[in-house]
Amino acid sequence: MTITRMPVVADADLARLISARELVRAHDTDSVIAAAIPSLSEENRAAMARHVTLVHVALLIFPDILDGLAEVLARHGVDVVTTTPSVVVRDRLSTRYAVPVVDLKVDILRARVTDRTGRLCQVEIFALATTPELAYIAEDERAHNRENHVALAVPRADPVLLGGLRASVAGLMRPDGGGYNHHENSTVLYFRDPDHPDPAFRRLELISAGLFPHLLTTHQRQSGPGTELLRLMTGAWATQAITAAAQLRLPDHLGTVADLAGLAAATGADPDSLARLLRYLTVLGIVRTAGDRHTLTELGSLLRSDVDGSMRPLALMYGGPFYQSFAGLTEAVRTGEESYAKVFGAHHFVHMAADPGLAEVFHQSMAASNAMFTSVTQVVDFSTARTVVDVAGGNGELLYRILAANPGLRGVLMDRPHALAVAESTLAPVTDRCTLVSGDFTESVPGTGDVYLLSRVLHDWDDAQCRTILSTCAANMPQHAELLVIERLLPESPDPDSLAVPWDVHMMCNTGGKERTQAHYRALLAEAGFELVDVRPLALDAYVLRARRAGPETTARSTGTRAQDDLLCHNAKSW
Repeated sequence: MTITRMPVVADADLARLISARELVRAHDTDSVIAAAIPSLSEENRAAMARHVTLVHVALLIFPDILDGLAEVLARHGVDVVTTTPSVVVRDRLSTRYAVPVVDLKVDILRARVTDRTGRLCQVEIFALATTPELAYIAEDERAHNRENHVALAVPRADPVLLGGLRASVAGLMRPDGGGYNHHENSTVLYFRDPDHPDPAFRRLELISAGLFPHLLTTHQRQSGPGTELLRLMTGAWATQAITAAAQLRLPDHLGTVADLAGLAAATGADPDSLARLLRYLTVLGIVRTAGDRHTLTELGSLLRSDVDGSMRPLALMYGGPFYQSFAGLTEAVRTGEESYAKVFGAHHFVHMAADPGLAEVFHQSMAASNAMFTSVTQVVDFSTARTVVDVAGGNGELLYRILAANPGLRGVLMDRPHALAVAESTLAPVTDRCTLVSGDFTESVPGTGDVYLLSRVLHDWDDAQCRTILSTCAANMPQHAELLVIERLLPESPDPDSLAVPWDVHMMCNTGGKERTQAHYRALLAEAGFELVDVRPLALDAYVLRARRAGPETTARSTGTRAQDDLLCHNAKSW
């Protein structure tokens, strides 16, 4: 007589299995996407739903043996229809607990269940044969549910579609491994959000038929949190590599020389070391390498010294004095004081004014960001103005663009003497309509303007100094005049694409100033007697804020204007 021992399944695992089944019954594809990725916009959620389908909810259970498991589960109302060996989850457990793969036996059992629309789905049950020696794995996995997930199938996957879906989800949930199951010819990509308020939706799987090796490699690389942190921490190395290329004038030489020997001779560099720098610049997208030939990419061409809008001066500043001052970031955070003055012994502007060569590079670096000015004359109507006053206008580029686009307009550029010397050449084509005035904007500004400009000025200063600058403008401007403030705006909620966020830390280190939200600028303007009436987006994540002197006739419009401004700011990226 043969006695067959049946598997033992813990009550806790049975309860978890029933919960997984009920989760499927309560949802469909749309609701799973909405629940798992709540930050996904409604439009993107609908687009994603056109390409994916809810197929299962998965969990990992821990019977002592696997033979006869389907029969045991059937007694509890879970009818298993297929059983296949697991590859991906088995390998994940092997890596996580440092247990050889040969010592782990994991099966995948699938039980049918319908979603809330009546469409057939499954509960995917990963079952680890849990010997007493592996009991610690069961205890840890039950506590953390690392393999639980909801799965979306990509029925007609190809590298472009799957790659796009992967990138969209990876922007909102962290990649969490994956693999290829050769038993089923399927590629699985896992994602997780450890902070999701509902544990049932902390992990998501994209599953598709076929093998996608390049996508898998990318996904696996991004799945290690240490890898991403290392990439972030080496950002300073990328800055220095770009700066080294600028200092060697490598982008200029790449316009006419492509081989390593020629480039080494032109730059006076060690060939082996230059080859290593070129390899890094290729990875960064600055250089294109084919065999032993090197050329500039479109991105790298911006570092040439002979192109309009060259960003070479920015590279020299970011990898030079600003790089040195950033080394004092910790002290700046501790004390609330700029690190630039501590590193160089004087405030940013004082230090540069005393060094003509450095001042020249700084003004050139400011010119490299002039792309943000290209649309000012398109979003601001100057047709009723007679005179524009550019307060602390630096090299004069913004004022030049405005005057060039408005032949009947006159301009006044007010700044320190060393800045005016730089601006003379910029404003030469409109010199008959432009006056250069030396002055200090904390004391007075010319009182003859119809429009006043404060471009990239306020972010250099703390709130107290900004109030002084704005109050000085208000005291000297005619009542009818308008003030245009050009700055980057901090997002009201986290936005990983915002340039203002890193620039805010840059200002903390290098000027003692700060970037601000639209609401913050509105408050500063109001304190000085201005009302913010319009906000429009510009290039390079900048905005132009239009303000006028507050009065009875403008105060009545403030509530409606504020709502309009908020909408304009919110929609800036689609402009």
